[in-house]
Amino acid sequence: MDLVNHLNDRLLFAVPKKGRLHQSCLDLLHGSDIQFYRHSRLDIALCINLPIALVFLPAADIPRFVGEGRVDLGITGHDQVRESRTTEVEQILDLDFGRCKLQVQVPEKGYITQAKELVGKNIVTSFTELTREYFTELEREVMAEKGEDVTVLGSTKIKYVGGSVEAACALGVADGVVDLVESGETMKAAGLKPIATLLETSAVLIKSKHPSHPELIDRITSRIRGVITAQKYVLCTYNIPRTSLKEAKMITPGKRAPTVTQLEDEDDWVAISVMVDKKKLADVMDALEKVGAQDILAVSLSNSRSN
Repeated sequence: MDLVNHLNDRLLFAVPKKGRLHQSCLDLLHGSDIQFYRHSRLDIALCINLPIALVFLPAADIPRFVGEGRVDLGITGHDQVRESRTTEVEQILDLDFGRCKLQVQVPEKGYITQAKELVGKNIVTSFTELTREYFTELEREVMAEKGEDVTVLGSTKIKYVGGSVEAACALGVADGVVDLVESGETMKAAGLKPIATLLETSAVLIKSKHPSHPELIDRITSRIRGVITAQKYVLCTYNIPRTSLKEAKMITPGKRAPTVTQLEDEDDWVAISVMVDKKKLADVMDALEKVGAQDILAVSLSNSRSN
């Protein structure tokens, strides 16, 4: 198939081709009913049921492709958007996966305990722009503390590496590193400890400020938002005496308000249907039971349309 000629009139949607966000992105696309088949050697896949072409790119390149208008829509990390320095993208949604921190790490057995102590030293990172911005601010603080006659601005050496950042200190390449940390186990195994956090990040949906298919982008955004909402909430239903309804509403206020239905042949009882945060479900069910709720059920959601 001549892919180039099949891209005309399709929305171009960039997704990470590998790495920590890749599988979660595929799951999100599946949940949003974006159907496609990707040939093993191709980084472009045409959707079967929608006028969309998926473009598989390195996560770090996606903000630039979206910002330049090469693709209309993309999924990448908030950290990558910040690192790219592009101003021509709009972050539409926080996708609530891939959460981690961009941190300054130093040898656990070393003498350095504050990021300021790394001013003028060697730093290794894959995020050179964010790291340079952070240490430039620290350099200014050091100059202010020590007096105007002391010039340290630009003295910190920021070195780029594409991977295995955590090995830089052990190899003598760096005095400290700046890298993404999820659980911290990798850094700990490398003998490193965190001393500062530059930012907290997660996967985000971004679009070009000048998209060619705005209506389709709104449609896809609505689908993705629905999947994310369904992953966060369950539908909780229960029966409760009308005299306890006020207490029940305080326990389960819902996203907007609970749905209350009169039980047939039971004038003193009502049925409640309401969305509940999955993380709070067990506590909510316990609280409902205490105020007299019965027949409490929690039903998983596969999709939704909810703001």
